[in-house]
Amino acid sequence: MALTPSPLQEQIFAIDVGATNIKFCHVNQEGELLRGVRRRPTPYPCSPERLMEFLVERITKSGCRRVGVGFPGEFRDGFVVRPGNLSRPGGVTTEVDPALEERWRGFALQDRLREATKRDVRVVNDATMAALGCCGDEPVEVVLTLGTGLGLALCRDGRLQKVRDVGAEIFRDEQTYDQCVGERGRAAGDERWNEAVLAVVTRFAEEFDATVVHLAGGNARRVTPLMFEGLRARVVIDGNEAPIHGAARLFGEDYARATGALREG
Repeated sequence: MALTPSPLQEQIFAIDVGATNIKFCHVNQEGELLRGVRRRPTPYPCSPERLMEFLVERITKSGCRRVGVGFPGEFRDGFVVRPGNLSRPGGVTTEVDPALEERWRGFALQDRLREATKRDVRVVNDATMAALGCCGDEPVEVVLTLGTGLGLALCRDGRLQKVRDVGAEIFRDEQTYDQCVGERGRAAGDERWNEAVLAVVTRFAEEFDATVVHLAGGNARRVTPLMFEGLRARVVIDGNEAPIHGAARLFGEDYARATGALREG
């Protein structure tokens, strides 16, 4: 249930950019939802300018002076490294457009949003924002976002770690993680998709010797804890709102501690 809204200057506008939908909501400083989460289809072809136009309009209307944004691709130090599925001109079912991908590479999304809105906008990878929303102080926590594609984040003792962008890596049968456990894989049939999700969770839990594996993203609701009973790691299903909750931590006092390893790298 949404809480009684606090003054706008104390609220944070959380935006979770996905390859299918863009979700946004006002949250308080603890990351609790103050209103219902709204969503709009991601505009395609999704060029930097088109996404900017969409985000600037929503940010301006929000009335908030602080904005946290999760980006669905590799993002570092305010710049897009790789845009992930946003480089597919017609959405996830279409092939990557090299020209569109090149327009995204190196795009200073954080600074451009700050300049256009005059707000304190902070942008991170969407799996990183999900990790901020669900990780605690366990020894090793792996976060996997199950949505249009697959996202990965890693925390050790409450500190975010640098980790590779796995969506485009080959998983099996010459198919990528995005293809196998993303929306295209799920649309091919639940039984096969569930088996692939179990295999992916097992693989990353073992690779990082995880204590806890968090499952976030829109398709996390489609799995059950019973699927993972044989794993040594504990599996927690956090769902679709983890990045929304995590946006608040971008402005919290503990953010520097949580991102220490990222900054040191």
